[in-house]
Amino acid sequence: MKKHPTEEARFRGNPAAIARLRELARDLGAKELDSIPANEVFPELATNRAGVALRGMRYREDLTQAQLAERTGIPQRHISEMENGKRGIGKENARKLAPALNADYRLFL
Repeated sequence: MKKHPTEEARFRGNPAAIARLRELARDLGAKELDSIPANEVFPELATNRAGVALRGMRYREDLTQAQLAERTGIPQRHISEMENGKRGIGKENARKLAPALNADYRLFL
């Protein structure tokens, strides 16, 4: 049985950044216990889920596109195109990206 997509976003990371996100949410009228659908916060998820995941994981690992390109052998231009939804990631590239980003390759498919 497939799981239904989640309609909320949870943030992990720098406590100062999390505090800023909470402040921005309050400014928009959200309450601490309110949920904001992920597609409202990140509209690009509807059309480029794999690219958003790639960008997020690269950010999480504190890597530039050039550094990721060096680790994976994938040209930096291709990484940029994948993140922006102009190029598919594909299984072969997903398998190269996964170890460099400490992730499961299936997240990119």
